[in-house]
Amino acid sequence: MKYVIALLGLAVVLAFAWMASSDKKNIKFRPILVMIILQIVLGLVLLKTNVGEFLVRGFADGFAKILDFANAGTEFVFGGIVNEGIHSFFFHVLMPIVFMSVLIGILQHYKILPFIIKYIGLALSKVNGMGKLESYNAVASAILGQNEVFISIKKQIGLLPRERLYTLCASAMSTVSMSIVGSYMTMLKPEYVVAALVLNLFGGFIISSIINPYRVKPEEDILEVQEETRQTFFEMLGEYIMDGFKVVVIVGVMLVGFVGLIAMINGIFSGIFGISFQNLLGYVLAPFAFLMGVPWHEAIKAGSIMATKIVANEFVAMLDFVKIQGDFSERTKAIVSVFLISFANFGSIGTIVGAVKGLHEKQGNVVAGFGLKLLYGAALVSFLSATIISIVF
Repeated sequence: MKYVIALLGLAVVLAFAWMASSDKKNIKFRPILVMIILQIVLGLVLLKTNVGEFLVRGFADGFAKILDFANAGTEFVFGGIVNEGIHSFFFHVLMPIVFMSVLIGILQHYKILPFIIKYIGLALSKVNGMGKLESYNAVASAILGQNEVFISIKKQIGLLPRERLYTLCASAMSTVSMSIVGSYMTMLKPEYVVAALVLNLFGGFIISSIINPYRVKPEEDILEVQEETRQTFFEMLGEYIMDGFKVVVIVGVMLVGFVGLIAMINGIFSGIFGISFQNLLGYVLAPFAFLMGVPWHEAIKAGSIMATKIVANEFVAMLDFVKIQGDFSERTKAIVSVFLISFANFGSIGTIVGAVKGLHEKQGNVVAGFGLKLLYGAALVSFLSATIISIVF
């Protein structure tokens, strides 16, 4: 029965995307079907096979080593601040982002990442029925982050029509930056994080192909990646270290504001209505959680976590999820964990608009015009990925 509900949930997600489509007659169903099948196959491989277990374990062990190295730097600088045995979110979850940023900078400096991103993107373009630029952008977003990816294609941003710009922004919001993945793994199981990274990549193409269908002419299917200004190795290190620390500070400050604001709103709602704001949102999203495969007796709590992610951000939701995940079955943990791995939240609208506007004023205004539709599509990607996990779990 649970698989029937999950398949129904898949149909509902696709139907919601279809209702928001800007050109229903030109939706290309064949690549969409191929990508959904690929999602199911990849989900099965990652979660249900020895090969997938080996790959995930290797990925997780690699990140565990990286976090150990990162913590060595954090311990050296801040060792006396945190009591021994006490887990600090800022020092143990956020500070490793600085070291991850350094590694990405090194791989960028020696042209390793650009090579990987470009050719994986080209391979994906053969499957998704979209252009080379869209495919490159999706892979680059998952590695570089939703802001940095636009810098790498800044030569083309001003030339893009509205529909292609939507797809690029939707891909950026549907993924996460590789620099933050290690931080997620300190709160969620690595296999669910890895599965979400893969599924969201295809999910972004699927939802965008339905909401925003278009055809790229051969003469327009050009990929021109902006080369970074050549720096010395130590100039690059300094820049990426500072960039990583900026991310840490921004995320930390946003968490202070969002967690405090949600606590205040919860207090107001509890005092007036006898129910917290998050619990109220849980009731709103409970039917969707149920269709994703969450048992009904867990759906309200799961819906509350999902709503927190969309209204605030994934870190706030993960912090709440960690506190109550013992109340959930393993199946629900998998579904909710995968749902949380993306930048699909209200704050990301401003982030992406700002990133594009900083490169091209007019195109930034275009992105602002479809901001809510952008969040709608990115949220559907999260629902889709979580539903696929429900099917294969």
